[in-house]
Amino acid sequence: MTILETRHDPVLHEEIRALAAAREAVILAHNYERPEIQDVADYVGDSLGLSREAAKTDARVIVFCGVHFMAETAKILSPDKTVLLPDLAAGCSLAATIDAEQLRAWKAEHPGAVVVAYVNTTADVKAESDYCCTSGNAVEVVNAIDPEREILFLPDMFLGAHVRRVSGRQNIHVWMGECHVHAGIDPEHINFQRAAHPEAEFLIHPECGCATPVVEAVSAGAIDPRGVHILSTEGMIRRPHESPADEFIVATELGILHRLRRENPGKKFFAANDRAQCAYMKVTTLPKVRRALETLTHEITVPEDVAARARLSIERMIAIGGGTGGPALSPFRTSDEDPGE
Repeated sequence: MTILETRHDPVLHEEIRALAAAREAVILAHNYERPEIQDVADYVGDSLGLSREAAKTDARVIVFCGVHFMAETAKILSPDKTVLLPDLAAGCSLAATIDAEQLRAWKAEHPGAVVVAYVNTTADVKAESDYCCTSGNAVEVVNAIDPEREILFLPDMFLGAHVRRVSGRQNIHVWMGECHVHAGIDPEHINFQRAAHPEAEFLIHPECGCATPVVEAVSAGAIDPRGVHILSTEGMIRRPHESPADEFIVATELGILHRLRRENPGKKFFAANDRAQCAYMKVTTLPKVRRALETLTHEITVPEDVAARARLSIERMIAIGGGTGGPALSPFRTSDEDPGE
């Protein structure tokens, strides 16, 4: 059985839903989670969109089926709610590439620079940053900053390269971090899939290792730009609803294919790399979600001073406007809101 096959357990599913009701809890699932986790959730989406949606609810408890920094973001935006992470092993290779001490040292090397942190960062790093951003609004955030000011963009080097190219700004310093899953999707995978599915649209997440060379190849005329879209996860979710195409090659983590196929039963989706699986996202299982609700573990907390400064970086992003995190979607809803991470 692959991770894309649903390990459906209707009894356990109903137990979890009953526990959630009893606990006055909302269950959030990231787009990369296992299919059965997405199916049991109240909302499925990107991390910031989910956190913002949960903050609007009357729920007393948030069960975040994602990774650690996502649960922290939920706590930052819902300080009075109990936030649970079903498995503390759910980390993030990208977020782990920089910590607050490293960021402070980088800032010291560039006094006066504006720090723009991708949402895939820890609370401590967000607290040391001036602006937060998503992959859907990173260019807009950067363009809103005084063009004479240096920018420190972190932590993803592929997203940073994309922002530098699209914005045209040369005074952007990019942290050399990467998501190990996205970095493993390279041009060789793309060429193979495009040859196999010549009529398919090509949806690329800007964290992918293939994003930079693909954009460069399009600019040089080596790749036909038709049907090539660099999109956030929520942008990928929206695109098939808007496009007349019937086939799509998807360059991001495999978990998103479940939602794409569920919401677009008449269309076909192919993974750019069928090994693009995040082990951290897959540690969350239905028994762990049930245990989290039964025992209220594992609770995620963020020190008040850190939360306040991190919240400010998110609020500054939101004040700019535009795509500020994709909509947190139930499995049975769609939305026209702007994409997020």
